[in-house]
Amino acid sequence: MQENGAGTLYLCATPIGNLGDITKRVLDTLESADLIAAEDTRNTLRLLNHFGIRKPLTSYHEFNKYDKAEVLIDHLRKGENIALVSDAGTPAISDPGEVLAKRCIEEGIRVTSLPGACALITALTMSGMSARRFCFEGFLPQDKKEHAHILDQLRREERTIILYEAPHRLKETLKDLHSVLGDRKITLCRELTKIYEEALPMTLEGAMAYYKEHDPRGEYVLVIQGADRNALEEERKKTWEEMSLEDHMKVYEDQGLSRKDAMKKVASDRGVSRRDIYQALLAGDKD
Repeated sequence: MQENGAGTLYLCATPIGNLGDITKRVLDTLESADLIAAEDTRNTLRLLNHFGIRKPLTSYHEFNKYDKAEVLIDHLRKGENIALVSDAGTPAISDPGEVLAKRCIEEGIRVTSLPGACALITALTMSGMSARRFCFEGFLPQDKKEHAHILDQLRREERTIILYEAPHRLKETLKDLHSVLGDRKITLCRELTKIYEEALPMTLEGAMAYYKEHDPRGEYVLVIQGADRNALEEERKKTWEEMSLEDHMKVYEDQGLSRKDAMKKVASDRGVSRRDIYQALLAGDKD
């Protein structure tokens, strides 16, 4: 329910490079808002000055996103309208705006999003990769354990994969991706919508070789081919075949399945009938 008398939080997409990509609706909202919350007020001030907009600015970024969210919610409760902008692109996508939007929803304060530039969609549509199904992971975690966990998940991801990466980490990330995913197709997009925009379609091996000779420059969006379903099925089948029937059964029984249902799953995994599994287990019990 909308809190009576409360203002509205407007998530305003701003250009990721080309200032011509801002929408009239966003400009009108920035002009009419009581307050503009910005990831970097200096960067946003340049944008506002370019369009002749004079409005109060306040900072809202990764390092104050929780405490400042409560301050902004107080403004909204008083009936003020707030426009939230990130440095570039759509707020709440790999962005602290996610926290503020969530808190507003929890407090019954209206949130609306004004469509516009988004780096992941821009990169995906120009990559030549399948756009029917895709997943967005943002920046890979820096924590080594979580980093490895996410990469292992992505290894089995059949959808097109989209990642963000900073130039100083690109080479290491390409190496990690190749090590876990194998030699997949990848399109590396940089400087999107800017003068030196570049989209490089190649393989992970090719990308590693390319960046041995070239220094990464600018922020990157990596669009990576998803896993091959047939290859995954063969891998799973091989894994099951190398496992004893009892161990295979235990995998599903540990998940809470009954003996009968576990036999069905095992039979499906191995491409045989449930009766075959039952007879094999029975023979094993007699041994």
